[in-house]
Amino acid sequence: MRTSVRSITVLFAVGASFAGLIAPAAADSDEPKFRLLKEHHQEGNHDFAITTLSTRNDVVTGGDVLVRVDVAPSIALGNVRVDLNGNDATSVFQQVPGSHVLMGLVTGLVNGDNVLAASEQGKKGKGPSGRLTVTNFPITGPIFSGPHETPFFCTTTTFILPTTGGNLGDPIDRYCSIVTRIDYVYRSTTPLPNQAFKPLSVNGVLPATPPSDIALLPNSTVRFIVRVETGTVNRGIYQIAINHDPYREPAPDPFHRPAGWTGKLIYQHGAGCQAGWYTQGTTTGGVLDVNLLGRGYARASNSLNVFNQNCSDLLASETTVMTKERFVEHYGVPTFTLGTGTSGGSYQSHQTAENYPGIFDGILVQLAFPDVVTVTAYTVGDARLLDLYFNQAPGFFTQEQQRLVSGFGQFGSIATLSNSGTSARRLDPRGDFKPEVPLSARYDPVTNPNGARGDIYDHTVNVYGRDPETGFARRPLDNVGVQYGLKVLNDNKITKEQFLDLNERIGGFDIDLNPIPERHVGDRRAIITGRESGRVLQGMFGLAETPIVDVRAYNDAIPNGDIHQIVNNFTTRARLVRSNGHHDNHIILIGGRFGFTTDSPDLGVAWDQLDRWVTAVQADTSGAPKSVKVVRNKPADLEDACWGPGSPSTPDGHHYYPGPQEYQGTGPCYTLYPRFATPRMVAGSPLVQDIMTCHLKPIDPADYTVTFTAAELARLNAIFPSGVCDWSKRTGDYRPTKGTWASFGPAGAKD
Repeated sequence: MRTSVRSITVLFAVGASFAGLIAPAAADSDEPKFRLLKEHHQEGNHDFAITTLSTRNDVVTGGDVLVRVDVAPSIALGNVRVDLNGNDATSVFQQVPGSHVLMGLVTGLVNGDNVLAASEQGKKGKGPSGRLTVTNFPITGPIFSGPHETPFFCTTTTFILPTTGGNLGDPIDRYCSIVTRIDYVYRSTTPLPNQAFKPLSVNGVLPATPPSDIALLPNSTVRFIVRVETGTVNRGIYQIAINHDPYREPAPDPFHRPAGWTGKLIYQHGAGCQAGWYTQGTTTGGVLDVNLLGRGYARASNSLNVFNQNCSDLLASETTVMTKERFVEHYGVPTFTLGTGTSGGSYQSHQTAENYPGIFDGILVQLAFPDVVTVTAYTVGDARLLDLYFNQAPGFFTQEQQRLVSGFGQFGSIATLSNSGTSARRLDPRGDFKPEVPLSARYDPVTNPNGARGDIYDHTVNVYGRDPETGFARRPLDNVGVQYGLKVLNDNKITKEQFLDLNERIGGFDIDLNPIPERHVGDRRAIITGRESGRVLQGMFGLAETPIVDVRAYNDAIPNGDIHQIVNNFTTRARLVRSNGHHDNHIILIGGRFGFTTDSPDLGVAWDQLDRWVTAVQADTSGAPKSVKVVRNKPADLEDACWGPGSPSTPDGHHYYPGPQEYQGTGPCYTLYPRFATPRMVAGSPLVQDIMTCHLKPIDPADYTVTFTAAELARLNAIFPSGVCDWSKRTGDYRPTKGTWASFGPAGAKD
């Protein structure tokens, strides 16, 4: 088997030398910058309404776009002429059956602005026309995520096609592109163990006669054959899976929907975060889900939508937008699109729905987090500091006291979140890399100071900008004024001496995540830009009008600890409440200590409920705001609940306990699944957990249930010379998100 060496050579050929590719750029005094994208408005004759269907008209990619032209009843469709940049493009348009509408896939767009014009035949240059500007970008991106990340390593030779096997061969250009390919798989009446599908095509070639063991789709006479399209957009590898019988149906396109497709699309976001940088990726989020395909959904995903390969929500959202565009151009406009992801995938579903509304009509997330940069980054960073401190003071705190200071459900979570596969290593530029990134490319402060830095901040440098002194990404991480263990001190679970010593010695991190005696200070510019551009989830835009089903397997009881804590569900909910006054579009289903795949009947019910919810919202043709429609059309049987031991049981063997789920309360769900906290919450942070730099206030003895001596107060003031966190107030660094469709720069990036 080939390795990725040749792919690496292709990418290195872009620059004169490796160091030249990634040497820290000079800092712009005004960076980082972003703007909010605005769609173009049609001009001219409104007898013709021109609409781009595959994506917004200001973010088209790849030189083609699916276009709809609504024509006034007084104008015969046969007399309509459509031009692209002055050239006749009418031949690609067809009448949409049962309407006075034309639709067509327009190709040949140039990069930059293009003009679509519709007019009556014979009146070009004389009669009025409707005109719409369409802005096109390269299929390789970027459109709004800013300059391409460098270095970037192709993985087409190590991306193994699911079921059919084989790789994608060498890339055809420096953007890791491949020629789009079509493969077919099928569901067998005698499936192999642990294999949902069997290969039908070999190297993209179908057998002349279909196998005799092809199963039917559930409750259908349609054969269960799946078309798998694999290609590249935005330097990522995308895959689309859709039920299609090539022996009985024409090739699908926007005018020919396969019989086995319901018209609904589920976009899959993949999990992870650590090591998610500088590589194309060797898998998508997974599209061959036998249960969801069996329900008639189409599936789409991209290798840059797997956070284990790309831990940037901005790049992930851009990739989602571009991949969905490809789907619509090849298969037609979905009835609706649902986003879904587990763990690191949930960031993407949340933040794409919030920051780039119109892409998803609903989301179903599992083991969810609000965003990358607040709860998760701060929690794992604090866990690392606590882990280092407790190991330097053995026996000073009991294990139970250490757990209480951390807020976690398990003592083992401290070490797990400090230095495991789901830990603070994502904050360490020397931490984790994919094997495709050679050692010679990786940052080392001594041997390779210009190397690629493997952390979430340098990976998102287009947002945070570069520190002019170091050339590295600005970092919003901050713990100034944080009183670790405050709540347990006031609960008399630790002594004054333990509290003072902990806060005196816990310190912070330097830019390379080395421990230092001082607290680390968040970069103000990074914090403000991160907040204003949507990196901090607020739930005030797209998410406020999105049906959300939040499924939680309970991991707080895992003995060695786990990053997937139930408190995250309630942090997301708290942000929705703060922004909108309610959480009526957010359903929490706590699924027990079992976890779920789509084989789970209980999870299948949740999918059905979300489907009915979105369908009902779309059927509401009133003039009410979408946020109102979402709430009033929620199915009556879709409510907060948990599953657990009891009778009667669901098909999964669980008893169903309906009832409101909050962070704290009473009832069987709270007994079965206790809710714990984070180190910041123990230090006084509210449940929203989005305060990146806290407002500082003088030390006030009234804030403590214990009585400090004069010497102890003097020591406390020496520990916190600038004051301690006042969590009830916002700092000057607080900014609301400015709006949606933020762009850090389109084509023209230096790559």
